[in-house]
Amino acid sequence: MKEKLYFYYTNDLHSNFEQWPRVAAFIKESIAARNVRDNDYWLFDIGDHMDRVHPISEATKGKANIQLMNDLRYDVVTFGNNEGITLAYDDLYHLYDDAEFDVVCTNLHSSDNQNPLWLNRQVKLTSESGVRIGILGLTAPFNDYYHLLGWHISSAFDELDKYVHELSHETDIIVLLSHLGLSEDQEIARRYKDIDVIIGGHTHHLLRTGEKINNTIITAAGKHCSFVGEVILTWDHNQKKLINQEAYATDISEYENDTETEHKIMSLQEDAEQRLNYPIVYTDYPIEVRWFKNTKVMRELTNTLREFTKADIAMLNSGLLLDSLPAGKIAYKDVHRICPHPINAVTVELTGSEILEVIRVSLTKQFTEFQLKGFGFRGKVLGEMVFSGIEVVSNFHPNGEKYVKTALLPDGSELDANQTYKLGTADVFTFGRLLPEIAKSDTKHFFLPEFLRDLLVKTLEEHYS
Repeated sequence: MKEKLYFYYTNDLHSNFEQWPRVAAFIKESIAARNVRDNDYWLFDIGDHMDRVHPISEATKGKANIQLMNDLRYDVVTFGNNEGITLAYDDLYHLYDDAEFDVVCTNLHSSDNQNPLWLNRQVKLTSESGVRIGILGLTAPFNDYYHLLGWHISSAFDELDKYVHELSHETDIIVLLSHLGLSEDQEIARRYKDIDVIIGGHTHHLLRTGEKINNTIITAAGKHCSFVGEVILTWDHNQKKLINQEAYATDISEYENDTETEHKIMSLQEDAEQRLNYPIVYTDYPIEVRWFKNTKVMRELTNTLREFTKADIAMLNSGLLLDSLPAGKIAYKDVHRICPHPINAVTVELTGSEILEVIRVSLTKQFTEFQLKGFGFRGKVLGEMVFSGIEVVSNFHPNGEKYVKTALLPDGSELDANQTYKLGTADVFTFGRLLPEIAKSDTKHFFLPEFLRDLLVKTLEEHYS
Protein backbone atom coordinates (compact mmCIF):
# COMPACT_ATOMS: atom_id res chain seq x y z
CA MET A 1 0.00 0.00 0.00
CA LYS A 2 1.16 3.51 -0.86
CA GLU A 3 0.18 6.50 1.24
CA LYS A 4 0.60 10.22 0.64
CA LEU A 5 1.47 12.51 3.55
CA TYR A 6 0.86 16.26 3.20
CA PHE A 7 2.79 19.09 4.82
CA TYR A 8 1.79 22.74 4.42
CA TYR A 9 4.05 25.56 5.52
CA THR A 10 4.61 29.29 5.71
CA ASN A 11 7.85 31.19 6.14
CA ASP A 12 9.01 34.78 6.59
CA LEU A 13 5.63 36.49 6.94
CA HIS A 14 7.36 39.40 8.72
CA SER A 15 3.99 40.42 10.20
CA ASN A 16 2.65 41.22 6.75
CA PHE A 17 -0.85 40.86 8.16
CA GLU A 18 -2.51 42.28 5.05
CA GLN A 19 -1.62 38.96 3.41
CA TRP A 20 -2.60 36.70 6.30
CA PRO A 21 -6.34 36.45 5.48
CA ARG A 22 -5.35 35.00 2.07
CA VAL A 23 -2.98 32.58 3.79
CA ALA A 24 -5.85 31.51 6.04
CA ALA A 25 -8.15 31.03 3.04
CA PHE A 26 -5.59 28.83 1.25
CA ILE A 27 -4.83 26.75 4.33
CA LYS A 28 -8.49 26.23 5.21
CA GLU A 29 -9.29 25.19 1.64
CA SER A 30 -6.31 22.81 1.48
CA ILE A 31 -7.08 21.22 4.83
CA ALA A 32 -10.73 20.77 3.87
CA ALA A 33 -9.59 18.85 0.77
CA ARG A 34 -7.35 16.64 2.91
CA ASN A 35 -10.16 15.96 5.37
CA VAL A 36 -12.54 14.93 2.58
CA ARG A 37 -9.96 12.40 1.37
CA ASP A 38 -9.01 11.36 4.89
CA ASN A 39 -5.34 12.24 4.26
CA ASP A 40 -2.80 12.90 6.99
CA TYR A 41 -1.52 16.49 6.98
CA TRP A 42 0.46 18.89 9.16
CA LEU A 43 1.02 22.64 9.17
CA PHE A 44 4.42 24.24 9.87
CA ASP A 45 5.95 27.72 10.09
CA ILE A 46 9.65 28.27 9.49
CA GLY A 47 10.18 31.52 11.40
CA ASP A 48 10.18 35.30 11.05
CA HIS A 49 6.41 35.15 11.32
CA MET A 50 6.79 38.13 13.64
CA ASP A 51 8.33 41.48 12.75
CA ARG A 52 8.10 44.43 15.12
CA VAL A 53 7.74 46.76 12.15
CA HIS A 54 3.99 46.15 12.49
CA PRO A 55 2.05 47.83 15.34
CA ILE A 56 0.27 44.57 16.22
CA SER A 57 3.53 42.72 16.81
CA GLU A 58 5.06 45.74 18.53
CA ALA A 59 2.14 46.14 20.94
CA THR A 60 1.95 42.45 21.84
CA LYS A 61 5.66 41.58 21.53
CA GLY A 62 4.69 38.86 19.07
CA LYS A 63 1.91 37.28 21.14
CA ALA A 64 -0.68 38.20 18.49
CA ASN A 65 1.32 36.22 15.92
CA ILE A 66 0.96 33.18 18.15
CA GLN A 67 -2.80 33.74 18.38
CA LEU A 68 -3.10 33.80 14.60
CA MET A 69 -1.18 30.54 14.24
CA ASN A 70 -3.29 28.98 16.98
CA ASP A 71 -6.42 29.96 15.06
CA LEU A 72 -5.21 28.01 12.01
CA ARG A 73 -4.15 25.06 14.18
CA TYR A 74 -0.47 24.96 13.29
CA ASP A 75 1.27 21.78 14.37
CA VAL A 76 4.96 22.68 14.62
CA VAL A 77 6.93 25.91 14.20
CA THR A 78 10.51 27.03 14.52
CA PHE A 79 11.55 30.65 14.78
CA GLY A 80 13.82 33.09 13.04
CA ASN A 81 16.01 36.02 13.94
CA ASN A 82 13.04 38.40 14.15
CA GLU A 83 11.62 36.37 17.02
CA GLY A 84 15.04 35.55 18.45
CA ILE A 85 17.00 38.80 18.53
CA THR A 86 14.41 41.58 18.48
CA LEU A 87 12.80 40.65 21.80
CA ALA A 88 14.18 41.09 25.29
CA TYR A 89 15.04 37.86 27.11
CA ASP A 90 11.81 37.62 29.09
CA ASP A 91 9.67 38.42 26.03
CA LEU A 92 11.21 35.57 24.03
CA TYR A 93 11.18 33.28 27.07
CA HIS A 94 7.39 33.69 27.31
CA LEU A 95 6.58 34.24 23.63
CA TYR A 96 5.14 30.76 23.08
CA ASP A 97 3.57 30.23 26.52
CA ASP A 98 0.09 30.19 24.97
CA ALA A 99 1.02 28.29 21.82
CA GLU A 100 -1.25 25.38 20.97
CA PHE A 101 1.45 23.92 18.71
CA ASP A 102 4.92 22.49 19.28
CA VAL A 103 7.95 24.76 18.99
CA VAL A 104 11.16 23.10 17.84
CA CYS A 105 14.57 24.70 17.81
CA THR A 106 17.40 22.25 18.08
CA ASN A 107 20.18 24.83 18.48
CA LEU A 108 18.77 27.47 20.90
CA HIS A 109 20.01 27.45 24.51
CA SER A 110 19.37 29.79 27.42
CA SER A 111 22.68 31.04 28.82
CA ASP A 112 21.59 30.09 32.36
CA ASN A 113 20.51 26.60 31.20
CA GLN A 114 16.92 27.38 32.25
CA ASN A 115 15.26 26.80 28.91
CA PRO A 116 11.60 27.73 28.42
CA LEU A 117 9.06 24.93 28.78
CA TRP A 118 7.92 25.31 25.17
CA LEU A 119 11.36 24.59 23.70
CA ASN A 120 11.77 21.18 22.03
CA ARG A 121 14.98 19.83 20.50
CA GLN A 122 12.96 17.47 18.33
CA VAL A 123 9.32 16.70 17.73
CA LYS A 124 7.95 13.31 16.73
CA LEU A 125 4.72 12.91 14.78
CA THR A 126 2.93 9.74 13.76
CA SER A 127 0.44 9.31 10.92
CA GLU A 128 -2.81 7.42 11.40
CA SER A 129 -1.23 4.42 9.67
CA GLY A 130 1.86 4.50 11.90
CA VAL A 131 4.46 6.31 9.78
CA ARG A 132 6.87 7.97 12.21
CA ILE A 133 8.08 11.49 11.37
CA GLY A 134 10.91 13.28 13.17
CA ILE A 135 11.02 17.08 13.08
CA LEU A 136 14.13 19.19 13.76
CA GLY A 137 14.40 22.98 13.74
CA LEU A 138 17.39 25.28 13.28
CA THR A 139 17.73 29.06 13.48
CA ALA A 140 20.47 31.36 12.23
CA PRO A 141 23.42 31.87 14.63
CA PHE A 142 23.42 35.63 15.27
CA ASN A 143 25.39 35.10 18.45
CA ASP A 144 26.73 38.66 18.63
CA TYR A 145 23.11 39.52 19.43
CA TYR A 146 21.92 36.35 21.19
CA HIS A 147 24.73 36.44 23.76
CA LEU A 148 23.80 39.99 24.79
CA LEU A 149 20.20 38.85 25.27
CA GLY A 150 21.01 35.80 27.37
CA TRP A 151 20.85 33.07 24.72
CA HIS A 152 23.27 30.97 22.67
CA ILE A 153 22.86 29.38 19.24
CA SER A 154 24.98 26.27 18.86
CA SER A 155 26.43 24.94 15.63
CA ALA A 156 23.77 23.59 13.28
CA PHE A 157 26.08 20.80 12.19
CA ASP A 158 26.97 19.75 15.74
CA GLU A 159 23.28 19.42 16.55
CA LEU A 160 22.51 17.60 13.32
CA ASP A 161 25.34 15.14 13.95
CA LYS A 162 23.57 14.18 17.17
CA TYR A 163 19.89 14.32 16.35
CA VAL A 164 19.85 13.07 12.76
CA HIS A 165 21.65 9.92 13.85
CA GLU A 166 19.21 9.49 16.72
CA LEU A 167 16.10 10.07 14.62
CA SER A 168 17.31 7.82 11.82
CA HIS A 169 16.86 4.89 14.24
CA GLU A 170 13.61 6.09 15.79
CA THR A 171 11.60 7.47 12.86
CA ASP A 172 10.82 6.68 9.24
CA ILE A 173 11.04 10.22 7.83
CA ILE A 174 13.12 13.20 8.96
CA VAL A 175 12.00 16.79 8.22
CA LEU A 176 14.16 19.81 9.00
CA LEU A 177 12.57 23.23 9.53
CA SER A 178 15.48 25.52 8.69
CA HIS A 179 15.72 29.25 9.27
CA LEU A 180 19.33 29.21 8.08
CA GLY A 181 19.12 30.23 4.42
CA LEU A 182 19.44 28.46 1.10
CA SER A 183 23.21 27.90 0.98
CA GLU A 184 23.18 26.30 4.43
CA ASP A 185 20.21 24.11 3.47
CA GLN A 186 22.06 22.92 0.38
CA GLU A 187 25.15 22.05 2.41
CA ILE A 188 23.05 20.16 4.94
CA ALA A 189 21.43 18.16 2.13
CA ARG A 190 24.87 17.24 0.82
CA ARG A 191 26.07 16.07 4.26
CA TYR A 192 23.05 14.29 5.74
CA LYS A 193 21.51 11.63 3.54
CA ASP A 194 18.98 10.68 6.24
CA ILE A 195 17.19 14.05 6.08
CA ASP A 196 14.32 13.61 3.65
CA VAL A 197 12.94 17.16 3.55
CA ILE A 198 14.36 20.60 4.32
CA ILE A 199 11.74 23.35 4.53
CA GLY A 200 13.65 26.62 4.50
CA GLY A 201 13.46 30.34 5.04
CA HIS A 202 15.52 33.35 6.18
CA THR A 203 17.03 34.24 2.78
CA HIS A 204 13.55 34.66 1.25
CA HIS A 205 14.29 32.22 -1.57
CA LEU A 206 11.43 30.81 -3.60
CA LEU A 207 11.63 27.23 -4.88
CA ARG A 208 8.42 26.70 -6.81
CA THR A 209 8.90 22.94 -7.25
CA GLY A 210 11.73 22.30 -4.82
CA GLU A 211 15.34 21.36 -5.37
CA LYS A 212 16.65 17.81 -5.03
CA ILE A 213 20.12 17.21 -3.59
CA ASN A 214 21.06 13.59 -2.99
CA ASN A 215 18.19 12.06 -0.98
CA THR A 216 16.79 15.38 0.20
CA ILE A 217 14.20 17.70 -1.28
CA ILE A 218 14.67 21.38 -0.37
CA THR A 219 11.79 23.84 -0.52
CA ALA A 220 10.90 27.39 0.51
CA ALA A 221 8.13 29.85 -0.29
CA GLY A 222 9.79 33.25 -0.67
CA LYS A 223 8.77 36.07 1.67
CA HIS A 224 5.72 37.81 3.11
CA CYS A 225 3.59 34.73 2.38
CA SER A 226 2.90 35.71 -1.20
CA PHE A 227 3.26 31.95 -1.64
CA VAL A 228 2.33 29.07 0.64
CA GLY A 229 4.32 25.86 0.47
CA GLU A 230 3.24 22.23 0.23
CA VAL A 231 5.29 19.04 0.49
CA ILE A 232 3.84 15.68 -0.52
CA LEU A 233 5.65 12.51 0.54
CA THR A 234 4.69 9.07 -0.70
CA TRP A 235 5.33 6.23 1.72
CA ASP A 236 5.28 2.62 0.55
CA HIS A 237 4.06 0.43 3.42
CA ASN A 238 5.09 -2.77 1.70
CA GLN A 239 8.66 -1.63 1.10
CA LYS A 240 8.60 0.41 4.33
CA LYS A 241 10.34 3.35 2.72
CA LEU A 242 9.79 6.74 1.15
CA ILE A 243 9.42 6.40 -2.59
CA ASN A 244 8.60 9.94 -3.74
CA GLN A 245 9.08 13.56 -2.61
CA GLU A 246 7.25 16.51 -4.16
CA ALA A 247 7.34 20.20 -3.24
CA TYR A 248 5.24 23.09 -4.51
CA ALA A 249 4.88 26.78 -3.67
CA THR A 250 1.49 28.21 -4.63
CA ASP A 251 0.93 31.86 -5.50
CA ILE A 252 -2.07 32.90 -3.40
CA SER A 253 -2.39 36.49 -4.65
CA GLU A 254 -5.75 35.74 -6.27
CA TYR A 255 -7.28 34.15 -3.19
CA GLU A 256 -10.15 35.95 -1.50
CA ASN A 257 -9.57 36.97 2.10
CA ASP A 258 -10.84 34.68 4.82
CA THR A 259 -13.46 36.85 6.53
CA GLU A 260 -13.00 35.44 10.02
CA THR A 261 -9.24 36.09 9.92
CA GLU A 262 -9.76 39.54 8.45
CA HIS A 263 -12.01 40.49 11.37
CA LYS A 264 -9.53 39.07 13.87
CA ILE A 265 -6.74 41.23 12.45
CA MET A 266 -8.95 44.31 12.52
CA SER A 267 -9.63 43.65 16.20
CA LEU A 268 -5.91 43.15 16.91
CA GLN A 269 -5.13 46.38 15.07
CA GLU A 270 -7.60 48.37 17.16
CA ASP A 271 -6.16 46.88 20.34
CA ALA A 272 -2.60 47.72 19.21
CA GLU A 273 -3.57 51.32 18.47
CA GLN A 274 -4.90 51.69 22.02
CA ARG A 275 -1.87 50.04 23.62
CA LEU A 276 0.62 52.21 21.73
CA ASN A 277 -1.28 55.48 22.15
CA TYR A 278 0.38 56.55 25.38
CA PRO A 279 1.96 60.04 25.20
CA ILE A 280 5.68 60.71 24.93
CA VAL A 281 5.70 64.52 24.67
CA TYR A 282 3.51 67.45 23.72
CA THR A 283 5.02 69.98 21.29
CA ASP A 284 3.94 73.46 20.26
CA TYR A 285 5.39 73.13 16.77
CA PRO A 286 5.84 70.39 14.14
CA ILE A 287 8.98 68.27 14.03
CA GLU A 288 10.38 68.31 10.52
CA VAL A 289 11.83 65.17 8.94
CA ARG A 290 13.60 65.38 5.58
CA TRP A 291 15.56 62.52 4.03
CA PHE A 292 17.98 64.77 2.15
CA LYS A 293 18.35 67.54 4.70
CA ASN A 294 20.19 67.87 8.01
CA THR A 295 17.25 68.44 10.39
CA LYS A 296 17.22 69.24 14.09
CA VAL A 297 15.56 65.98 15.13
CA MET A 298 18.20 63.93 13.30
CA ARG A 299 21.00 65.98 14.86
CA GLU A 300 19.56 65.47 18.33
CA LEU A 301 18.95 61.76 17.72
CA THR A 302 22.55 61.33 16.56
CA ASN A 303 23.75 63.17 19.67
CA THR A 304 21.62 60.84 21.81
CA LEU A 305 23.18 57.86 20.05
CA ARG A 306 26.70 59.13 20.77
CA GLU A 307 25.88 59.66 24.45
CA PHE A 308 24.09 56.30 24.76
CA THR A 309 26.97 54.34 23.20
CA LYS A 310 29.73 56.51 24.75
CA ALA A 311 31.23 56.82 21.29
CA ASP A 312 33.73 59.44 20.14
CA ILE A 313 31.77 60.01 16.94
CA ALA A 314 28.26 59.01 15.86
CA MET A 315 26.44 58.94 12.54
CA LEU A 316 22.90 58.12 11.44
CA ASN A 317 21.18 58.30 8.07
CA SER A 318 18.14 60.57 7.79
CA GLY A 319 16.12 57.89 5.98
CA LEU A 320 15.68 56.15 9.35
CA LEU A 321 12.85 58.59 10.12
CA LEU A 322 10.01 58.13 7.67
CA ASP A 323 7.82 61.15 8.28
CA SER A 324 7.46 64.48 10.07
CA LEU A 325 5.41 64.84 13.26
CA PRO A 326 2.67 67.46 13.71
CA ALA A 327 2.41 69.78 16.70
CA GLY A 328 0.53 68.49 19.72
CA LYS A 329 0.58 65.10 21.37
CA ILE A 330 3.25 62.68 20.17
CA ALA A 331 2.38 59.15 21.28
CA TYR A 332 4.52 56.03 21.15
CA LYS A 333 2.49 54.86 18.14
CA ASP A 334 3.74 57.96 16.26
CA VAL A 335 7.33 57.12 17.16
CA HIS A 336 6.81 53.56 15.98
CA ARG A 337 5.18 54.75 12.76
CA ILE A 338 8.08 57.00 11.75
CA CYS A 339 10.84 54.69 13.07
CA PRO A 340 9.54 51.11 12.65
CA HIS A 341 12.88 49.41 11.97
CA PRO A 342 14.13 46.57 14.21
CA ILE A 343 17.56 48.23 14.22
CA ASN A 344 19.95 48.48 17.16
CA ALA A 345 22.83 50.79 17.97
CA VAL A 346 26.37 49.52 17.49
CA THR A 347 29.88 50.82 18.03
CA VAL A 348 32.86 49.89 15.89
CA GLU A 349 36.50 50.86 16.23
CA LEU A 350 37.96 52.50 13.12
CA THR A 351 41.02 54.56 12.33
CA GLY A 352 40.63 58.18 11.32
CA SER A 353 41.42 57.30 7.70
CA GLU A 354 38.73 54.61 7.72
CA ILE A 355 36.20 57.04 9.18
CA LEU A 356 37.04 59.58 6.47
CA GLU A 357 36.35 56.92 3.84
CA VAL A 358 33.03 56.07 5.52
CA ILE A 359 32.10 59.77 5.51
CA ARG A 360 33.13 60.15 1.87
CA VAL A 361 30.97 57.24 0.73
CA SER A 362 28.02 58.25 2.89
CA LEU A 363 27.82 61.71 1.30
CA THR A 364 27.68 60.46 -2.30
CA LYS A 365 24.42 60.71 -4.20
CA GLN A 366 24.59 56.98 -4.90
CA PHE A 367 24.56 56.28 -1.16
CA THR A 368 21.95 58.82 -0.02
CA GLU A 369 19.49 57.78 -2.74
CA PHE A 370 20.06 54.04 -2.30
CA GLN A 371 16.78 52.16 -1.80
CA LEU A 372 17.87 49.61 0.77
CA LYS A 373 15.84 46.44 1.28
CA GLY A 374 16.54 44.30 4.31
CA PHE A 375 19.16 44.20 7.11
CA GLY A 376 16.42 45.52 9.41
CA PHE A 377 15.86 48.69 7.37
CA ARG A 378 12.17 49.26 6.63
CA GLY A 379 12.43 52.70 5.00
CA LYS A 380 12.57 53.97 1.43
CA VAL A 381 16.05 55.47 0.94
CA LEU A 382 19.13 55.82 3.13
CA GLY A 383 19.11 59.62 3.00
CA GLU A 384 21.56 62.25 4.21
CA MET A 385 24.10 61.15 6.83
CA VAL A 386 24.14 63.21 10.02
CA PHE A 387 27.16 63.32 12.35
CA SER A 388 27.82 64.00 16.03
CA GLY A 389 31.20 64.64 17.66
CA ILE A 390 32.70 65.68 14.37
CA GLU A 391 32.24 68.50 11.87
CA VAL A 392 32.44 67.41 8.27
CA VAL A 393 33.83 70.15 6.02
CA SER A 394 32.60 69.54 2.50
CA ASN A 395 32.39 71.24 -0.87
CA PHE A 396 30.88 70.51 -4.25
CA HIS A 397 32.35 69.29 -7.51
CA PRO A 398 31.43 71.20 -10.67
CA ASN A 399 28.83 68.49 -11.39
CA GLY A 400 27.09 69.33 -8.09
CA GLU A 401 28.22 66.23 -6.18
CA LYS A 402 29.33 66.79 -2.59
CA TYR A 403 32.82 65.76 -1.49
CA VAL A 404 34.69 65.79 1.84
CA LYS A 405 37.50 68.27 2.37
CA THR A 406 38.28 67.39 5.99
CA ALA A 407 36.72 66.41 9.31
CA LEU A 408 37.20 68.38 12.52
CA LEU A 409 36.90 67.20 16.10
CA PRO A 410 35.17 69.36 18.78
CA ASP A 411 38.52 70.98 19.75
CA GLY A 412 39.04 72.11 16.15
CA SER A 413 41.76 69.58 15.34
CA GLU A 414 41.56 67.38 12.29
CA LEU A 415 40.73 63.71 12.52
CA ASP A 416 44.00 61.81 13.00
CA ALA A 417 44.31 59.30 10.17
CA ASN A 418 46.24 56.81 12.31
CA GLN A 419 44.34 57.10 15.59
CA THR A 420 41.57 54.65 16.50
CA TYR A 421 38.15 56.09 17.33
CA LYS A 422 34.91 54.55 18.58
CA LEU A 423 32.15 55.18 16.05
CA GLY A 424 28.49 54.76 17.00
CA THR A 425 25.94 54.05 14.29
CA ALA A 426 23.04 51.82 13.22
CA ASP A 427 23.75 48.09 13.10
CA VAL A 428 22.41 47.95 9.54
CA PHE A 429 25.84 49.16 8.38
CA THR A 430 27.59 46.14 9.90
CA PHE A 431 25.96 43.94 7.23
CA GLY A 432 26.55 43.75 3.50
CA ARG A 433 28.71 46.14 1.52
CA LEU A 434 27.10 49.52 2.13
CA LEU A 435 30.03 50.76 4.22
CA PRO A 436 32.78 48.11 4.02
CA GLU A 437 35.01 49.70 6.68
CA ILE A 438 32.24 49.30 9.27
CA ALA A 439 31.23 45.82 8.13
CA LYS A 440 34.77 44.45 8.29
CA SER A 441 35.68 46.03 11.65
CA ASP A 442 36.96 43.41 14.09
CA THR A 443 35.60 45.31 17.09
CA LYS A 444 31.82 45.59 17.18
CA HIS A 445 29.62 46.09 20.22
CA PHE A 446 25.84 45.88 19.80
CA PHE A 447 23.38 47.49 22.19
CA LEU A 448 20.34 45.37 22.99
CA PRO A 449 17.42 45.16 23.48
CA GLU A 450 16.93 48.88 22.74
CA PHE A 451 15.99 49.84 19.20
CA LEU A 452 16.81 53.19 17.63
CA ARG A 453 13.21 54.21 18.25
CA ASP A 454 13.86 53.88 21.97
CA LEU A 455 16.63 56.44 21.51
CA LEU A 456 14.18 58.58 19.55
CA VAL A 457 11.81 58.48 22.53
CA LYS A 458 14.67 59.62 24.77
CA THR A 459 15.52 62.40 22.29
CA LEU A 460 11.95 63.67 22.20
CA GLU A 461 11.64 63.63 25.99
CA GLU A 462 14.87 65.56 26.45
CA HIS A 463 14.63 68.10 23.64
CA TYR A 464 10.96 68.52 22.73
CA SER A 465 9.10 68.53 26.06
